[in-house]
Amino acid sequence: MPNYLIAPSILSANFAKLGEEIVDVINAGADIIHFDVMDNHYVPNLTIGPLVCEAIRPLTRAPIDVHLMVKPVDRIIPDFAKAGANIISFHPEASEHIDRTIGLIKDQGCKAGLVFNPATPLNYLDHVIEKLDLILIMSVNPGFGGQKFIPEALNKIRTVRRMIDEKGLNIMLEIDGGVKVDNIAEIARAGADTFVAGSAIYNTPDYKATIDQMRAALAKL
Repeated sequence: MPNYLIAPSILSANFAKLGEEIVDVINAGADIIHFDVMDNHYVPNLTIGPLVCEAIRPLTRAPIDVHLMVKPVDRIIPDFAKAGANIISFHPEASEHIDRTIGLIKDQGCKAGLVFNPATPLNYLDHVIEKLDLILIMSVNPGFGGQKFIPEALNKIRTVRRMIDEKGLNIMLEIDGGVKVDNIAEIARAGADTFVAGSAIYNTPDYKATIDQMRAALAKL
């Protein structure tokens, strides 16, 4: 059985008590903190930056998975690495030189991820997949939480899973957008092993119960 990881997105947390929300979700059984960074240029929303990452870093030993939805992307990468990020992922459209950006992330001591929007082709992977630690498939168009899952993402997940397995690579395959208790098993069957869930966890009264339900669905595979 794959090592499935649950990564709550703090985009859906209560920012008035963000530190408490992070501690609570980790205590509820989450594996990773997913940290969505939006710049109101690459995506139509504005969220949080390195100072918030630095503030939450002492609260947990769990990995902080920073998803950069910013353009240009290179300038901000060292700031997030210094702030305590463990994984930094970016969109190919946000980089002038994708290979260089991957190298920059690794030079900062972080794992590197590449993110694919619903309409972004996977051909970028033909040239850089061996250098990646994480591939993130967006199952919504980025910018806002609480959106509905786009089913076509399952085909992308299947394709990327084949690419990873055929090359014998150790790469996390992450899904982000509309992940819920009732569809997480289907997504896992397609090949994902890391699941970003924002509103599906943070909009429920009992984080542990929700995460337990997700794990129970995965355990049946």
